[in-house]
Amino acid sequence: MSETPPERRPDQKPIQCVLVAAGKYHDIDYARLEVMKLLAEDDRIRVRVFEDYENLDAIKNADFLVSYTCDVQPSPAAQTTIQDFVNGGGRYFALHGTNAVLRFLESGLVDAPDEMPVFADTLGTRFLSHPPIIPFTVDNAQPDHPLVKGIPSFETTDEQYLVETRAELDVLLDTEYNGEDDISGFVHSDIKKSRHPVFYIRRMGEGAVLYLTMGHCRGHYDMEPVLDWWPEVDRSGWQQPIIYDLLRRGIGWSCEAAIAKF
Repeated sequence: MSETPPERRPDQKPIQCVLVAAGKYHDIDYARLEVMKLLAEDDRIRVRVFEDYENLDAIKNADFLVSYTCDVQPSPAAQTTIQDFVNGGGRYFALHGTNAVLRFLESGLVDAPDEMPVFADTLGTRFLSHPPIIPFTVDNAQPDHPLVKGIPSFETTDEQYLVETRAELDVLLDTEYNGEDDISGFVHSDIKKSRHPVFYIRRMGEGAVLYLTMGHCRGHYDMEPVLDWWPEVDRSGWQQPIIYDLLRRGIGWSCEAAIAKF
């Protein structure tokens, strides 16, 4: 005689996630897989994966949104939908190049134009430029904050994102650009010595965005159409356990609002 299976506990309800993973100049396949593996560590998280931000119903019905994109611009309707989602209490974990628009100019420079203003305002920052992939230091700006508690300052080798701040940010980790490392390949090359966020919360309405700028990755074929072959496979910060710690903490933060409803 078979036993009656136990009923589902309230804390075993599904948590609906939308992951947008797409874009240029990055190994999206690698990043998508790594993020999916981390999401799968909590079997309550059910994930729908898209290559753009245009499935508006999926975003509206999600408990949280995650993105790893570069030069993927939401349509005006999608920008408004994402902003409304956050304002209404949604959690959005944005990764690396989500805030970047890139244009390779005939002059050889790379521009980062302000072409998605509503989205940038929601994210709280807009990418401007970065030095070459070289070591730099990341500092803990709020050692007692639960999201970064126990994380000391550390050195990483990644893209040191230099950004324009578009809103009030609760900066958890940051970095100092020394004003000397080469950013002459970008239109925005006049940035002086300054501090820039690496991991921050941007609160909006009833919800919030959590942004992690680390996490560059690039394979041999990811610079098309600018180049048809990139000689080295770049894994940058993905080679350090710290990024997986930050991602796990971010996913846990993303689930908090949904879990509170159980």
